[in-house]
This record gives sequence, structure tokens and C-alpha cells, in this order.
Amino acid sequence: MTHRTDGRAGDAEQRLRARLAAVQERLAAQRGAVEGIVESARDANVDDEHDPEGTTLAWERQQAAALAAEAERERDELLAALDRVADGTYGVCEVCGRPIPDARLEVRPAATRCVEHAR
Repeated sequence: MTHRTDGRAGDAEQRLRARLAAVQERLAAQRGAVEGIVESARDANVDDEHDPEGTTLAWERQQAAALAAEAERERDELLAALDRVADGTYGVCEVCGRPIPDARLEVRPAATRCVEHAR
């Protein structure tokens, strides 16, 4: 497999670590939101299933859980990208072995495929 040797690994690692920190903060906030909703539902005597006036607690909990799951997925992708930086394959398309354009990596730092082979 072709390795990215253009000397930008340090910049890529910094960018990935900064994004990872932001994602981990977002994940903690979403997990806290889910816990808060569950806790408030436990303490409240609310029939949220039949309340025609408001959003249900179940819906709010599902939304917060979905956002947490999305953050977990992004965290996992960023961790895998950091592994690729460490082994010298970051920024290399997993299909064709050509470099992934820097512009694509700016937008999608965990990208594993070039634009041509993007899913």
C-alpha cells in the first residue's frame, strides 16, 4: 500500500485530535442530556404519551440518543484515522492507493477513500 509521505502527518494528527476533542465533548453533552431526560421523567408524573400539547419525553430521549450515537460513530472514525496517521497510511485511498486530496481531508478528516471511490 502507498504511504502518505508529504510531511503533513503532524498537521493531520493535530487536526484530528482537535476534532476528536470536540466530538468527545459533544458526546458527553448528549449522554448527559439523555441521562437528564431519563431522570426528569423518573421524577415527573407526566403522561407524555398522551399530551397533545407538547413534545414527548420519549421523543426527546430518542433525539438525544441518536445524536450521541452519531458522535460515537464520528469518534470511532477519528480514532481509526489517528491509527492511520501512526502507521503512515493516513490520506491514502483504501481502494486505489492514491492520495486523498487535501481539500477532502479538510472537510472529512477521517475519510478513507478518494472522491472517485467515495461511497
